[in-house]
Amino acid sequence: MSELGSAPLFRTEITLDAGHGAVTAATLRISSLGVHEARLDGQPVGDDVLSPGWSSYEHRLRHLTHDVTGLLTGRAATVLTVLVGNGWHRGRLGFMGGRAFYGDRLGVIADLEITFADGHRQTVVTDETWTAGGSDVLGDDLYDGQTIDARRRSAKWYAVGGEPEWFLPVKVLDFDAGVLTPYISTPVTRQDVLTPVKVWQSPEGRTLVDFGQNLVGWIRFAATGPAGSEVRIRHAEVLEHGELGARPLRDAQATDRFILSGGEDFFEPTMTFHGFRYAEITGLPEPAFATVEAVVVHSDLRRTGTFACSDDLLNQLHSNVVWSTKGNFLDLPTDCPQRNERLGWTGDIAVFAPSAAFLFDTGPFLADWLADLAAEQRAADGLVPFVVPDVLKYLPHVPEFPDPDSTAFWSDAAVWVPWTLWRAYGDRAILENQYDSMTAHVRRVRTLLSPAGVWDTSFQFGDWLDPDAPPDDPAKAKADPGVVATAAYHRSATITAEVAALLGRERDAAEFGDLAARARAAFNEQYVSADGTIVSDCTTVYTLALVFGLVDDEAAAGRRLAELVADSGYRISTGFAGTPYILDALTRTGHLDVAYRLLLQRECPSWLYPVTMGATTIWERWDSMLPDGSINPGEMTSFNHYALGAVADWMHRVIGGIAPLEPGYSRVLIAPRPGGGLTWGRAGLDTRHGRIDVSWQLDDGELTVDVTLPAGVTGVLSLPGRDDAELGAGVHRATV
Repeated sequence: MSELGSAPLFRTEITLDAGHGAVTAATLRISSLGVHEARLDGQPVGDDVLSPGWSSYEHRLRHLTHDVTGLLTGRAATVLTVLVGNGWHRGRLGFMGGRAFYGDRLGVIADLEITFADGHRQTVVTDETWTAGGSDVLGDDLYDGQTIDARRRSAKWYAVGGEPEWFLPVKVLDFDAGVLTPYISTPVTRQDVLTPVKVWQSPEGRTLVDFGQNLVGWIRFAATGPAGSEVRIRHAEVLEHGELGARPLRDAQATDRFILSGGEDFFEPTMTFHGFRYAEITGLPEPAFATVEAVVVHSDLRRTGTFACSDDLLNQLHSNVVWSTKGNFLDLPTDCPQRNERLGWTGDIAVFAPSAAFLFDTGPFLADWLADLAAEQRAADGLVPFVVPDVLKYLPHVPEFPDPDSTAFWSDAAVWVPWTLWRAYGDRAILENQYDSMTAHVRRVRTLLSPAGVWDTSFQFGDWLDPDAPPDDPAKAKADPGVVATAAYHRSATITAEVAALLGRERDAAEFGDLAARARAAFNEQYVSADGTIVSDCTTVYTLALVFGLVDDEAAAGRRLAELVADSGYRISTGFAGTPYILDALTRTGHLDVAYRLLLQRECPSWLYPVTMGATTIWERWDSMLPDGSINPGEMTSFNHYALGAVADWMHRVIGGIAPLEPGYSRVLIAPRPGGGLTWGRAGLDTRHGRIDVSWQLDDGELTVDVTLPAGVTGVLSLPGRDDAELGAGVHRATV
């Protein structure tokens, strides 16, 4: 354990049992209170960083297993060290202040099992024989950054018989080992390295570095300079008036400090992370700039889906979605990676999961997070919190912040995310594992309905960040919150009924089917007038009514939606609730041309406006940066927020032409719908069955589509102006 202070280095020397031959296997299982970095004789035991990440520590503390056989081969003795930083366990969390919500002590728990040639096994565990001492890390925080003093480094840390005299015995902490659980997901690792595209002096004479891409990670470098001299690096996503635009970070310092030893030093701050494209570097000797690199870190997810088309702006938009996924899929799906927040907001992933599940193999990653969601929910009488892990419950009550209760879209993540994973990967286990969570959410919301049967009670985020909402009141949208919430409840009840049927829970299927039918009837009775007008008569309410199956006369609702989009000048008029679905609502009601005009709009608010402003990730607000290059004056402005990038799902299905007809893409719909002046498009997806590729070309009005399907996958080719065709495995071409 360690009390508050610098990151401690835990250490033990191990003499391998003699007389049993060579080491044939060695396995290290390890977790920590705080984030750790384990080494044997100074060599990292794995590629992971920031382990064990952030889970709902009260219920689940994950551990990793490392094969360290190669590090022990040929050795008679070894030194195991574990550096432990504050991380999420003891560092700052949330946007309302506070730290050490989970405990004020850092600790490590590990066991090393060594197997020898004759079958003998030796086990080393964390106990009172270990020692700990101060490291070269003087301070570390995920929001504020890391300070490293190279003068404190010692070769004795990693040498047998070289324990520094200032290392002291550890204290064994009371700890419930029952919360330990293996990772379902993959750990966070270094994924990429970017070098500067530009280094220059700002108007105020500061040295600025541009890496050309808004990313998440840290900066590393090598330097030689006078002992005690300091290098300071501040990080930010954008520039404003030629200087680092740090105001959107709020009170997150996002600053790393490095103190030189006087010799050759290498610095890499692995106990923090930053969201940034730009850095302000002070005190770095000029020759060292040649060594500066930005290290991209996120959960080790396999890329599965690709997309491209003839419009370069759309390609950049898609790239922005990919990079926002990378930056916010750092151990859990967060809202943003840079300011004093970085929380697992449930509403964001509820709408973005389909896009993410195409781009990356997110099955294990989101299953791990859903295990935390279910654990938090069980402890809160079925309530799905705003964020998972739920750190907000530790914050003092703030009058302007709502008391938590089930909230549409946000709490619906309990149903929508596992359903998305089932559709994407076809693994029934996710439905079985999350079934109790799904049903508990729907049943809890049922108790919140008004006597009229609609969900118009309690706080709702509603159509959050409607572009017409006041900048200081993002929940004050045009869409009636009851309409939004009731639509979401209907969708969750409908999905849960279908899941119950899939799992053979016939009684539950009837229960939830009845709830969905009642919600639909109440929606129409309370919110839909005789002429088809829906209460609040705005784009989001028609969008949700259409996509969630709430109205009988879809043609009329589609016409009204198209009219409202035209009235808005084909600019975005929806927030978090409506934006992910509006293009689908237009497409399914015969208004594909309107959908393309909305997608290709460049004026603010639109998907392409940020692209025209140089964005390399998805913004939180449509106008996070104003046309004059100044940052939105609001207190809530991020330049890396994937929620509004949920449009990528439509791009994959409608432009790219790939959509699942059966879970896991065992049967796939190939239905590209060219429009908006596009002349070609292509998409590819690595499924559980193999690779699906679709490409199309439009020449002089003739559409040519090429399709490749793997063994075990059948397809339906749906093209304008011709009957649908069944496709088997292999390569196919069709022309219309």
